[in-house]
Amino acid sequence: MKALLLSLLLVPALVLAQAPVIEISGANFRPLPLAAPAPVVQEGADKKAAQSFDTAFTYDLTASGIFQVLDRNSFTADAKEGMTAGSINFSRWADVGAESLVKVSLAQDGGALRGELRLFSVATGKEELKVAKDAPAGEPRQLAHALADALYRHFTREPSPFLSRITFVRKAGANRDVYVADWDGMRAQALTKGGTHILPTLSPSGQVAFTSYRKNRPDIYVQTPGGEAKPLVTEGQMATGIAYSPDGKRIAYALAEGESAQIYVASADGSGAKAITDTPYGLNTSPTWSPDGKRIAFVSNRGGSPQVYVMNADGSGVKRLTFQGNYNQTPDWSPRGDLIAFTARDERNAFDLFTVNVDTGKVTRLTQDQGNNEEPTFSPNGRLIMFSTNRNGAAHLWVMTADGNNQVPLPMEKGSWLTPDWGTAPAAK
Repeated sequence: MKALLLSLLLVPALVLAQAPVIEISGANFRPLPLAAPAPVVQEGADKKAAQSFDTAFTYDLTASGIFQVLDRNSFTADAKEGMTAGSINFSRWADVGAESLVKVSLAQDGGALRGELRLFSVATGKEELKVAKDAPAGEPRQLAHALADALYRHFTREPSPFLSRITFVRKAGANRDVYVADWDGMRAQALTKGGTHILPTLSPSGQVAFTSYRKNRPDIYVQTPGGEAKPLVTEGQMATGIAYSPDGKRIAYALAEGESAQIYVASADGSGAKAITDTPYGLNTSPTWSPDGKRIAFVSNRGGSPQVYVMNADGSGVKRLTFQGNYNQTPDWSPRGDLIAFTARDERNAFDLFTVNVDTGKVTRLTQDQGNNEEPTFSPNGRLIMFSTNRNGAAHLWVMTADGNNQVPLPMEKGSWLTPDWGTAPAAK
């Protein structure tokens, strides 16, 4: 399995003032050794809020896949060391293998929690980044995600996934309920309560669409967090697998009628629905849009077993993409456009995750010998994949890099969590 190459490049002086940039490509993996001591808590700041901040900030950096976050137990620097370059003994940080040092101080001003982040090069002792962010005093995790995003952007020149949202299903007894949460599964909010609600997806505007059996039949509903669910697709015997186009103006979904299921495309409000597949007695399901909105990948058994296919958004130009295995499902198209992640059942009847290159058809295995791993969904920048796994018992949500490395669980409470969907990147501020 190929890993990430993180090589530090120097951008020309006229571009980004010679800031080091992490190039995430290639075959050799070397995460950036980063020291991130506990935040300095200024007088008046709440210590519990600081602890919540620290937990979220450290998790973001660890799960990102681009940093090697060093163990704090190895640190030899003075715990009372300051926030400025002149007060830091950089040799102590070099001794523990750090190449970069990030320091954060937290202060509270009325109802706001302010965080100041400073990044230093250990080799040169120079300050490379200084940024301050505010958040409501009761939302320290929000502040942590904002500062982690600033650090990620500094090194990669692209948005992190830390400010995005996810949706998923919680299984409890006979109930299946839809939730929305921060990218790490925290601050979760239930949209439904009781009954069977499955396969949620986030629209670019933040609405959640899902299949619900609230009227004793599977129809697609759409709901704004805090609002009421409204019917969106109520035709056919079963409507499932809704996916929004990248611009949010169209939806694709599967509609079952009789002995077949076809892929439909409609406007985001459900109007103007049109079938774009036509395979009598065949099943076509699980549509996912290409990042340019011009193509759709989907699952079809037209060749005898469920396989991943690609077609134009009007249904023309159908092309089979996977040929290995006899049960491939739940495709998700990377926002970067190059890969489609999917679930496949192997020869031992275990479910594992793979990617297939859209242009070459090359298949790469991401998980193996760790229970069942299903329902992959890409982060907005295409660098991470979230999925559901039962490797430690009940189904839980995990995240890994797009090549299958750095697999870590989301810091959620115990439960049975299923079918995650990662929302699009938030608008730039």
